[in-house]
Amino acid sequence: MKKIKEYGSLSGAVKDLFGESRYVEKRSYVSGGDINEACVLTLDDGSLVFMKSNAVSSLPNFRAEAAGLNEIRRTGAIGVPEVLGAGTDEGISFLLMEYIIGGRRVRSFWETFAAELAAMHSAEVSGTGEYGFFEDNWIGSRRQSNTPHSKWIPFFRDCRLAPQFNAAARYFSTEDVKRIEYLLSHLDRFLAEPERPSLVHGDLWSGNMITGNDGKGWLIDPAVYYGHPEIDIAMTELFGGFPPAFYEAYKETGMLQPGYEDRKELYDLYQLLNHLNMFGSGYLPGVKRIVKKYAG
Repeated sequence: MKKIKEYGSLSGAVKDLFGESRYVEKRSYVSGGDINEACVLTLDDGSLVFMKSNAVSSLPNFRAEAAGLNEIRRTGAIGVPEVLGAGTDEGISFLLMEYIIGGRRVRSFWETFAAELAAMHSAEVSGTGEYGFFEDNWIGSRRQSNTPHSKWIPFFRDCRLAPQFNAAARYFSTEDVKRIEYLLSHLDRFLAEPERPSLVHGDLWSGNMITGNDGKGWLIDPAVYYGHPEIDIAMTELFGGFPPAFYEAYKETGMLQPGYEDRKELYDLYQLLNHLNMFGSGYLPGVKRIVKKYAG
């Protein structure tokens, strides 16, 4: 796994990456994220760099994000911003990346995005060839366990659903707990084992896809691991969805197994539980509805 270069100051990073005489002339803060602060750095020579920043304690989060972007980049299948470096500076941690201006979208944008996403999902597996990842990372502001498993369904139970249910225990009645225990012990009745692990983005919704400088869809803000490609597709449908052309083109790649429509709400359950644990009880009705659907 490619390691990113880390720096003890932002000015040191800029000098190392762009030349000893370079310095930050202006910072332009941008909106979009609700966890990190983001800005575009304009250097004295006019170069633009994208920077995320947060408290010093968030440096491990930025390391994990960089590792995820680099793993996607390794596949050569789909665009992601180049990671330049990370570090700390005067009470903050930061992540520096290529600044994506965004071009005019190519013809058949959504069909191309679907084909490239499927190519990422079918790319060669790195590491141990198991489900999970070489280290834990974050889904939103919450830690995401990636302990390697040889099978998908046990991984999804032990590293995805069970930790989220445990964290949300205060929300559930005795009857809810019975249903949850049944669901976790009978996941193999509802989920399908894929033929092999696939690299997944892990948090794929419209806010984490941008138009790259080449006019095609690029991925940002990943929570990557090796899992089932269906979990990415389910996530795209959970919060707004992509146009029908994307789904039609993705289905044509053959990456979806028969019965996906019957399974996708179980994959949604992980994301809804995570939102419940991050943002509160507004997500509880959706969680309970899905649990009841599969566990009576």
